[in-house]
Amino acid sequence: MGGFFGVAGHGDALTDVFYGTDYHSHLGTHRAGIAGYDVKIGLQREIHDIENTPFRTRFETIFDEMKASSAIGCISDYDPQPLLIRSRYGTFAICFVGVINNKEELIQEYLAKPGAHFDAMTGGQVNSVELIAAMMAEEDSYIDGIRAIQRRIDGTASLLILKDDGTLLAARDFRGRIPLFVGENEDGRCVSFEPFPYRKLGYRTLRELGPGEAVEITSSRVTTVIEPQKDMKICAFLWTYYGYPNSCYEGKGVEQSRYRNGEILAENDRKNGGIPELDYVGGVPDSGLAYGQGYAFESGVAFGRPMLKYTPTWSRSFTPSRQSERNRVAHMKQLPITDYIDQKNLLIVDDSIVRGTQLRETVDFLYRNGAKSVHMRAACPPILFSCKYLNFSRSNDEMELLTRRVIMDLEGEEGFEHLDEYQDGTTERGRAMRDKIAEQFHFSSLEYQTLEGTIEAIGLPRCQLCTYCWNGEE
Repeated sequence: MGGFFGVAGHGDALTDVFYGTDYHSHLGTHRAGIAGYDVKIGLQREIHDIENTPFRTRFETIFDEMKASSAIGCISDYDPQPLLIRSRYGTFAICFVGVINNKEELIQEYLAKPGAHFDAMTGGQVNSVELIAAMMAEEDSYIDGIRAIQRRIDGTASLLILKDDGTLLAARDFRGRIPLFVGENEDGRCVSFEPFPYRKLGYRTLRELGPGEAVEITSSRVTTVIEPQKDMKICAFLWTYYGYPNSCYEGKGVEQSRYRNGEILAENDRKNGGIPELDYVGGVPDSGLAYGQGYAFESGVAFGRPMLKYTPTWSRSFTPSRQSERNRVAHMKQLPITDYIDQKNLLIVDDSIVRGTQLRETVDFLYRNGAKSVHMRAACPPILFSCKYLNFSRSNDEMELLTRRVIMDLEGEEGFEHLDEYQDGTTERGRAMRDKIAEQFHFSSLEYQTLEGTIEAIGLPRCQLCTYCWNGEE
């Protein structure tokens, strides 16, 4: 995933961009960067690895190294960015959020031209941001370049550009899979993936960009340079996991959605056999807490916190590149509250089940600390497809997905012809998959949120949501 934040025309843009970018740290953990513009110095840039060091620590010296009245910052799970590019229509800094599915095709197409080349990374890989910049630079203007990106890229690309006069250009991806906001205060304008960082910094929302919309931003104005598209397919997983709890996209709050989702999970259990005999309902911290609270309220069972994360020194569990190290970090930061575990019947709600590695650690942790029984609920439908638009699942092979592996065990590749049945817990295949997973992980029961329940909890029309990871449909 990733996120970015930019400020135009502020007296000291670096301070706001430093804190605004830091507030996007939940969206990426690999690399981060800041680019700034000063009328005397011009464009400057810093990029650092943040896999094992928080953004604030890595960039705390930025105020001694840079000066800027306009600036952009980004958090990335993949390529180093922002990059500084010199083109025939100007020098600019650029960063992007998204994924390019036809990247190799576009690279070969560009390299076929006389004199074309890229700065290769390890293994001959090409920085996606450099590819985007090269494609843009072939056009006659920034605006034409953005249009070319929207037209030619198969995938998702939201762009943030800092020009060599301090002006910002921001473009939401063509289908609106991820959000993009513009804020304002008395000193300038800002642009942000998340809305809460700029509110915390004293900006108020000016507007939320539409799908494919691009704007030019200065200290005093925001001008639409590419009109928005009518159709939107915003990623539903923003509400499931990636969105920060106090965020709100398309008018729909994340925390409220998760609480309502938990209520719907309990309603579904009541309709399909009843609420299990429980002592406490809990949520896998931190994103699962609101789901657990909603379930507890609707079911009438007390909410308890059987576990918590020690976050002062341990980063998010998927930060390291190796799965074994991610598992170790997940284990080390998980702490028990035994009063809510020992000899207790528990129902735990997690935001999602992807590969199952952290799920196994969670249930083993609870049983090691004395749980009598553990019922598991997932707050979204079974993930049956690896995301090809935002790569949230970090799975390069669909067989890394727990559901796919279980389906293969149950009936081989033939099962992949019946994924719609496996998604539905009321079918024979759907029930078999859930029972098999529960058996493997020693759950007393396992249920997933339905697709309909997920959509109801978000509160947007189904036609405006991308649900690809669950049903293979945009």
